[in-house]
Amino acid sequence: MEKLTHIPDEAMADAADAAASVMRVLSNPARLRLLCALVGADRTVGELEEVLGAPQAYVSGQLARLRAEGLVVAEREGRQIRYRLSDPRVTPVLERLFEVFCPADAALLTES
Repeated sequence: MEKLTHIPDEAMADAADAAASVMRVLSNPARLRLLCALVGADRTVGELEEVLGAPQAYVSGQLARLRAEGLVVAEREGRQIRYRLSDPRVTPVLERLFEVFCPADAALLTES
């Protein structure tokens, strides 16, 4: 925590705002699962529907929120749209959450 004392107040406020924004997105279990599914692999909406076991409209809505927050990007590939993580700061956060809450399976997140 000593590192935190050397950060100017304004920079700390900006960093806290950015972190809180990401944490709000991660607080939704469906969005968290979608982000975990995208660590290390691009996926189509159909593949992400299977991950969530949810209808396409619901998955698309969650992906729209993730896109709006700048956490994922969509790229057309023929007739399909593939999603991938776009913010490199998110992967270590997801890996740490997985390590803490799913310790027996932590290696699975980085192996996919």
